[in-house]
Amino acid sequence: MKYATVLLDLPYEASYSYIIPDSMDVKFGVRVAVPFGRRKMTGFVIDTGDEKPSGDYELKEISRVIDKEPVFTKALLDLASWMKTMYFSPTGLNLSMMIPSGRRESEVSPFFEPSSFRAIEHLSPGQEHALSVLRKSNDRIFYLFGVTGSGKSEVYLRRAEDVISQGKQVLYLVPEITLSEQLSDEVYSRFSGRVAILHSSLTPSQRLKAWNGIMAGDIDIVIGARSSVFAPFCNLGLIIMDEEHETSYKSGNTPRYHARQIAEYRVKKENAVLIMGSATPSLEAWNMMAEHRIRRIDMQERIGEGKYPRVMIVNSLREKRNITKELEEAIRHTLAEKKGVILFLNRRGYTYNYVCSGCGHIITCPNCYVSMTYHKKEGRLVCHTCGYSEPLVKVCPECQSRDLSPHGFGTENIEEEARALFPYARIARLDTDIAQSGKGKTQEILHGFRDGRIDILLGTQMIAKGLNFPFVSLIGVLNADSSLAIPDFRASERTFDLLHQVAGRAGRYRDDGFVIVQTTQPFASAITAVAENDLEMFYKKELAERKATGFPPFSRLLNLTFRGKNEEKVRLAAEELGNEAYNLEERGGYDDIEIFSPSPCLIEKKAQYFRYHILLRSGSAAALLRFAHELLSSFKVPSSVYIEIDMDPVSLM
Repeated sequence: MKYATVLLDLPYEASYSYIIPDSMDVKFGVRVAVPFGRRKMTGFVIDTGDEKPSGDYELKEISRVIDKEPVFTKALLDLASWMKTMYFSPTGLNLSMMIPSGRRESEVSPFFEPSSFRAIEHLSPGQEHALSVLRKSNDRIFYLFGVTGSGKSEVYLRRAEDVISQGKQVLYLVPEITLSEQLSDEVYSRFSGRVAILHSSLTPSQRLKAWNGIMAGDIDIVIGARSSVFAPFCNLGLIIMDEEHETSYKSGNTPRYHARQIAEYRVKKENAVLIMGSATPSLEAWNMMAEHRIRRIDMQERIGEGKYPRVMIVNSLREKRNITKELEEAIRHTLAEKKGVILFLNRRGYTYNYVCSGCGHIITCPNCYVSMTYHKKEGRLVCHTCGYSEPLVKVCPECQSRDLSPHGFGTENIEEEARALFPYARIARLDTDIAQSGKGKTQEILHGFRDGRIDILLGTQMIAKGLNFPFVSLIGVLNADSSLAIPDFRASERTFDLLHQVAGRAGRYRDDGFVIVQTTQPFASAITAVAENDLEMFYKKELAERKATGFPPFSRLLNLTFRGKNEEKVRLAAEELGNEAYNLEERGGYDDIEIFSPSPCLIEKKAQYFRYHILLRSGSAAALLRFAHELLSSFKVPSSVYIEIDMDPVSLM
């Protein structure tokens, strides 16, 4: 009789033994259907043998074999086991998340369009230099620090072709993937059809077919978003991570992994090379470059006639309208020259808040402790956190006043003002509301703007990154400092990254790019660095502040978030774990662990769940993980309360 050791997708770490019926061919790496209590579950076979497992209990038989051939490798099993330690998620859950038909990833970034995959015949001097370093160096991790439009994509692809010619496989990671049919044709043409494009719209069967092709070695290059980092390569040679700074590389669900950390682990274990790249590296990556833990390759010249745009900062503190006189004049001049204009605002809807003028009460979402956003077109208040919406409130719930009015401004408001100022201009708005209003709406608007059928494109982050518009010469940024007000230590970094990426949309193919940044904080370092195109200055200043305050990259963080529908239960659970953490620190000799007292999250209530958190900090990742595992090993989470464990959080909201 033969036996199999099986992992299941369970919220705790455990393996189970089953009898293999004589009629079944069960081997390492296949999935099987097994009875588990009263349920039937999918299991992952991690071992087989003739020796009966010890223990006085009755073994059940495997019901059926799902796969003819293995769907995971020993390397993926080792990775899933490592993730258990790093991200506090059971090995079986990790395997289930990796393999097609497991839990589907949630994409964060709303839109991303990769650069063309069509081969370029003549490289620029910057591209030649970068490629030469990559080909000759023995380093394992590189960073292409290149301005937008410097041609990083062609360097990635030339190096990919080198690696494929050596009989190895390549992974090309992007923050989000929306490949048009034309772009897909380019990919297949350039890499002789031996390509797998993995994205969230594939059916499980389509994804599994690609997965099996990768394992069999029939695929040379895989292009995909975050979860593609788990692809089962049999001979991995290179991982490319484009736009490394993007927060969408961090998973928002358990396991809360970061694709960069998984990529670093894989290249080390599988003897491969990692090339990352961005015009605005994350502060963690920048610090690793400064400490020479990553080989930095500079690409600071745009290809062709493209130049970094001229940037003007306009102090909008005393302005009474959203589009300042300076921006209005620049728009009129640009329209007269038949060139494109982008107006960027990081806020959709008509206004930020709906406020009572009598008592100052702000109408908030009943499911979340956040203000509702006024959408004028629909005549409704919408929560941008959970999606709840309701008709306009007529009476203040606090003082019964009928004097309620909208405050602030959003994309709808800007659109209304722009149409009044420029009645003959062809204007389109692109934000999440528009994108969700109909299939293909996003592509329709982007193609219209690219073809010159739209004069002014206004929108949110959807238009800020990854898009190439050759004829755009003017970009107006409204309320540039709004993200600086967020109480998060990464606020300045995120603001700088966003503004620099937005500015990069202008002057990509010409030398007349012009950006006007409207702000109430004209001397903030994130804004002045964009105006002066001085990234070195910004990173130096920001690193000094992080070092002084002890935040990453000079420490590691672990965020423990409790959530539940009973606020008292959630608060007490957080306080109980907080007390246990202090006791463990005292008796366990954990000198390098700092415990931030339990407190409500910045968004205290979200989608009907109350939320409290405990933040742990240490200069050593190993010490932090050791402390947290010991702390959580004996802690029993109360019923109806959930705990989310986030190692190296990118947001504390």
